[in-house]
Amino acid sequence: MKRGVFVFLGVLLLACGARAQVQPNGNLFLGSPSPVFAAPSFAFAPAPQPMPDSEPASPAPQGVYGVFYDYNFQAGVGLTYMRFYEAPGYRDNLFGFNGSVVYYPHAGRLGVDGEFALTFGSQSSVSTNMALAMIGPRFRFVQDRGIEFWVHGLGGLAHFSPQTVFGNTSAFAIELGAGVDLNPRRKRFGYRVEADMVPTFFFGTYQINPKVSAGIFYKF
Repeated sequence: MKRGVFVFLGVLLLACGARAQVQPNGNLFLGSPSPVFAAPSFAFAPAPQPMPDSEPASPAPQGVYGVFYDYNFQAGVGLTYMRFYEAPGYRDNLFGFNGSVVYYPHAGRLGVDGEFALTFGSQSSVSTNMALAMIGPRFRFVQDRGIEFWVHGLGGLAHFSPQTVFGNTSAFAIELGAGVDLNPRRKRFGYRVEADMVPTFFFGTYQINPKVSAGIFYKF
């Protein structure tokens, strides 16, 4: 009898073990079934990035459009015409050349102007000449496109020859006038035009003489 009970219990245990192997873990409707085959997972590696340079790239250089210099000195030469009113009834047309040197301290607007002029003419079939040497201030007005307007007032000496019946050949002279310097490309060379009135004090009286000049100048 006892032997039969043990055999029955053994068969019952074997049956329960077999049932546990056949039925999957968890409930079909209430639980999440344990998958037999796990879904393969795919990992996407990030695209390779370019390695940064060891030094940051330099910005593109900006273009240089021009470099302009201001010079302290200007030296000019040109042609000159002056009408000399020697005395009532005596006039002399004088043609020649002139030279000038202007110094602008610190390339400013106010400068010192020195001028020399030598002109030649003829009166009653006699050759004449007039020499002027003067110095004084010059003030300029700098404009765009390489244009400068200026005014000056000079004082110095005038010498007229040959000797005349009217008196001494040397006298004090003044020059008052204005001009324009043209330097469109802002180079060292430019063009100059000026017009002046030249009072002279020959023969115990005075003369008011117009003068015009045109020429070139050089900056340094």
